[in-house]
Amino acid sequence: MFKKILTLAIVFISLSLSAQETIKTMVYNLLEFPSAFPPNRAEILKDILDEYEPDIFMICELETEAGANLILNTALNDEGNNYVMAPFEPSQSGDPDHQQLIFYRKGMFSLAATEVLPTPVRDINHYTLKLSTADQQADPVLFEIFVTHLKSSTGTANKQLRLEMVQEFTNRLESLDPNAFVIFAGDFNLYTASEPAYIELLDPTNAIVMVDPINSPGSWNNNINFQDIHTQSTRISSGPFGAGAGGGLDDRFDFIVISENMQNDPKLNYIADSYKSFGNNGNCYDNSINSPDCFGDFGQTLRNNLYNMSDHLPIVMNLQTNKQIVLNIDDFIATLPIELENTVVTDKLNFRTNSNFSGKVSFEIYNVLGQKLLESTLDISEFKSINVSQLSNGIYYLKTNLPASQTFKFLKTF
Repeated sequence: MFKKILTLAIVFISLSLSAQETIKTMVYNLLEFPSAFPPNRAEILKDILDEYEPDIFMICELETEAGANLILNTALNDEGNNYVMAPFEPSQSGDPDHQQLIFYRKGMFSLAATEVLPTPVRDINHYTLKLSTADQQADPVLFEIFVTHLKSSTGTANKQLRLEMVQEFTNRLESLDPNAFVIFAGDFNLYTASEPAYIELLDPTNAIVMVDPINSPGSWNNNINFQDIHTQSTRISSGPFGAGAGGGLDDRFDFIVISENMQNDPKLNYIADSYKSFGNNGNCYDNSINSPDCFGDFGQTLRNNLYNMSDHLPIVMNLQTNKQIVLNIDDFIATLPIELENTVVTDKLNFRTNSNFSGKVSFEIYNVLGQKLLESTLDISEFKSINVSQLSNGIYYLKTNLPASQTFKFLKTF
């Protein structure tokens, strides 16, 4: 049986994971998670993540390891064992309640290294992820991900602390491979592009040059001209929640910046126009994100959830690679809901299920043009068979509505 499963996994990988050449990232300040109100925020976060389904999820303001496990088990792995989290590191900078962490899609990445950079305010957490590609041994794709939460508030002293935190990062760049793919993300608490921390971050003389993907310098604070990229605050008043900031959406505090090589390297590059303030329809200046006046592509239900979840909006950004991404076989087999008995058939397509799904399951067969040729609804059981004798010779695809099941490829012959 293992050979059959392994063959199926290889066929499945070669077919269905080509779409995974797009890599979805999200960074989110979760606001004193998990203690802040309302008490059901793990479920609220689940609904937010279901709208975007990031492959890499970076967070700020995590209070405890228990909170990290709550995110993993309730918000991310609600439909199966699809995500892994990096190890939770206790603070080394004297702020134990404001930590950073990443979660990543299981099998798509492996965690190669972790590091904590202490600063005068809060840790900067550094993670090295390796993309699961067909040639990862000979030519690996490594993500150097730094997640931060810079010092908050106005004033010269706070600006200086932000600068010192960024300098810890830019100093660390000097010891990385100069061709490394670097992501620096989090709550930067920057009010304007003229701040020393922002200037230091994008300094073209740094060992690795970093860029703002949307190239939108300016004075972002209380400036309606930047309303489409504002991320804080989602609420006019924080009174009902007892935490976070009010005042309405009027600051660009949350960022993802990338190394300059990610603008044009086919091995890993930023997809133009994919960087978004998630939930911001560009018409919510000085307003609560869930106001009916803030209508647009991001719907009311999502904006209600964002309002209840945090005083920040997430930033999302898509990357792409010209590499072939392949899931780790062991991880893949563990979540495979069905096993084809064979991938070359003459009369019947036979398969077994490994799912706890109960009730009727729909099965659809498509040709290479995407035309649906057969459709069947069957009671689920350990063994099933679909008559495909009427199909012509050729390649076909089987789809089901089983949880975690995607498209399966098979060859019909006489």
